[in-house]
Amino acid sequence: MLTCKDASHLVSHSQDRTLGFRERWELRIHLWMCVNCRRFERQIGLMRRLLRQSARQAEAEAADRQLPAEARERIRQALPSSNGTRTTQPPEKRPSS
Repeated sequence: MLTCKDASHLVSHSQDRTLGFRERWELRIHLWMCVNCRRFERQIGLMRRLLRQSARQAEAEAADRQLPAEARERIRQALPSSNGTRTTQPPEKRPSS
């Protein structure tokens, strides 16, 4: 019989790998009897779904914020080349008003 500590470890491991037949069976029996571990399993699953959703949303937002080609070219030209010199002079700073 699994303890709650063992069951929580298996729930966590099941997010990263496929559990073996015996592990799955023991975990299912424990979850059938233990309301707290069932709650923990649901919470872990919810966190995983929310984190995946958040990552997809962040990737979509990053793609929307991509610099225009003209800006990328200005940055590339302002950076030092491999020999340590700039390909062009940086634009002069305008005095602030």
